[in-house]
Amino acid sequence: MKQKKVKDSTKSFERVLGKPLKNKYVLRLYVTGMTPKSTQAIQNIKKICDEELHGRCDLEVIDIYQRPVLARGEQIIATPTLIKKLPLPLRRFIGDMSDTERIVLGLDLRRKK
Repeated sequence: MKQKKVKDSTKSFERVLGKPLKNKYVLRLYVTGMTPKSTQAIQNIKKICDEELHGRCDLEVIDIYQRPVLARGEQIIATPTLIKKLPLPLRRFIGDMSDTERIVLGLDLRRKK
């Protein structure tokens, strides 16, 4: 029986660790119609996605007036609500998303100083 050569897994592991992680973020923003607060939340989270995630963001905006079943399934009790589905851990943010620093920290995009 011929033995296969096993690659040095330590070197492979170290090489992977040296590369920055490029996680894809899956976000859902629940809003109620096109109210000023909903519109502001959409603009704010899109800006954060563009500036901080650089194409690594899958943002779905859900109007609970049009799709109430989805809101019930996620137990949405206030809007606008942003839910970070991936990467784990799951996180929730409520409000117009204007506190950019809080959102960025909550999404684990920057470390606390």
